[in-house]
Amino acid sequence: MKQLTPLELTLSKQPQKLPQKQPHQMESNIRLQKYIASCTGFSRRKAEEFIDSGRIKINGKKVNTQGIKIDPTKDIVEFDGKKITTSEEKIYVILNKPAGYLSTKSDTHDRETVMDLIPYKNVYPVGRLDKETSGLLILTNDGDLAFKVTHPKFEHEKEYVVHLRYPLSTEDKEKLEKGIIIEGSKTAPCKIDNIQNEKGYTSCHVIIHEGKKRQIRIMFEDVRNIVVYLKRIRIGKLLLGTLPKGAYKIITKETAQKALKM
Repeated sequence: MKQLTPLELTLSKQPQKLPQKQPHQMESNIRLQKYIASCTGFSRRKAEEFIDSGRIKINGKKVNTQGIKIDPTKDIVEFDGKKITTSEEKIYVILNKPAGYLSTKSDTHDRETVMDLIPYKNVYPVGRLDKETSGLLILTNDGDLAFKVTHPKFEHEKEYVVHLRYPLSTEDKEKLEKGIIIEGSKTAPCKIDNIQNEKGYTSCHVIIHEGKKRQIRIMFEDVRNIVVYLKRIRIGKLLLGTLPKGAYKIITKETAQKALKM
């Protein structure tokens, strides 16, 4: 066996430094379909279909040619008129969720989810809207914002339009506003206003500060009433406004933080 020299012996006992991982960087010149796939989570084949169908623009100009290379640091790529960004960037989407869609990233039974309505696959829904509830839903990859929106201690108001099968008495209104027991804990006080008796139903607005599963439906069941329509129209100062059903729009981080007082 070869004898090590004193220098070799000393070096062999020193801890070896592992090569440092370089932070991930998007290529400065990348094929368009690869960029679309990396930003949205769609396959490259699907990205090519989007290009062929004219749904992609680069710097405001529609493209339908495969193999084009872009520089993500300089070029603006749009899908259906909306800018797409790399997964490292924070994205803030507000969606007018239609009834019938699940507020989840995926579903084992292959049912429709809110992810089917947007081109961004690296975001996730914030908070609950059950399948039959429509209205304002935030989707983002900003974990800090998601936590602050959903945790009750931050007390963000969530406003809903509610249609009830039966009239709402003053006694029942006051009971619900004080809080009821759901799953062993009492709900925080809420506000019920804009009560109107319409033909065939009663409408009202309900403002809560938390989001227990099916909370509003369970609240009205507790006073022997039935919710026949439920739509969220506001979170904090973030309004659904006139955004069409099933449509989405991108908002800036500053807009999201200001609306949610962060």
